[in-house]
Amino acid sequence: MDNPSDLVCDFVNSYDVEGGTDDIPTPAALAAWLGRRELIGPGDVAGDDDLALALDLRESLRAALRANHDSRTRDGDDREPGLPRLFTGLPLRVALTAGGPVLQPVAAGVPGGLARIAAAVMGAHADGMWPRLKVCTESTCQWAFVDSSKNRSRSWCSMRVCGNRTKTRAYRARRQTETGPRHL
Repeated sequence: MDNPSDLVCDFVNSYDVEGGTDDIPTPAALAAWLGRRELIGPGDVAGDDDLALALDLRESLRAALRANHDSRTRDGDDREPGLPRLFTGLPLRVALTAGGPVLQPVAAGVPGGLARIAAAVMGAHADGMWPRLKVCTESTCQWAFVDSSKNRSRSWCSMRVCGNRTKTRAYRARRQTETGPRHL
């Protein structure tokens, strides 16, 4: 994938919270997922440690994207809880390029593929897209998306589905409170 934001969202969405389906439940599935995105070579295999690192990275990214909804974190607080710790475990180096410094993987295989995802996080920061990467605020969804709204206020992956669910629940709760319990 050429767009770092798309790669980050695709990786986070490899676990569907609502459906409970995981595209990378095993080391072999992780290698296949990375291979389909050309992040590793065709003969590369993943181990249990690689899978544990990938799942930790994915959920730390989900938490970081959740934090992008919080306006207090947009001005310099640590929006990436757990990511600095994870990044130190990935084979990355800073390379100076014509476009400025970038993170590059220094290993091949699955660790290198996961490092490419971490580099995509930094790429999203560099191109100014990081604050627009979010996960749906509907607790049963948590789908990652790029907030394309002008004021960066989008909360749901889909207004038609998750936004409607949330608003309907809030309406019903208000109606319940307004009418109160009925006694005969």
